[in-house]
Amino acid sequence: MDKRKIAKHPHQIVDRVAEFIKNGDLEGVISMFHSDCKIAMDPNAEPMEGHNGVREIFSDFVENRVNLKGSVSGEMINGDTAILQGKWTVEDNDGNPLGGGVSTEVVKQLDHGGWVYFIDCPIAVPAPDRG
Repeated sequence: MDKRKIAKHPHQIVDRVAEFIKNGDLEGVISMFHSDCKIAMDPNAEPMEGHNGVREIFSDFVENRVNLKGSVSGEMINGDTAILQGKWTVEDNDGNPLGGGVSTEVVKQLDHGGWVYFIDCPIAVPAPDRG
């Protein structure tokens, strides 16, 4: 059984992700995302999907062991689903800002009791497809 820390509450996910990044643990970061997740890093581009998308987005963060700082300002739970709102910043190891945003996330609780990101929009939610 995997002995990695889980997020026992939705608002703890960002802290686990930050900890895994700082420890250089890409598989730990991936464990904080649902296997069917979608991530909209750029609200004007197609969302990234699944663990391969998470790996692509976070591999440089983990390799460079950047400092992710996040805070959750809103949390609403309904059974095994919750929505979070928060703010985040990423800094290099010298404290220089690399990015940040105001996030909206849908999270799911897994069978083992831990919470993971299911839909992650770290900057903005994409506009509706009017097609």
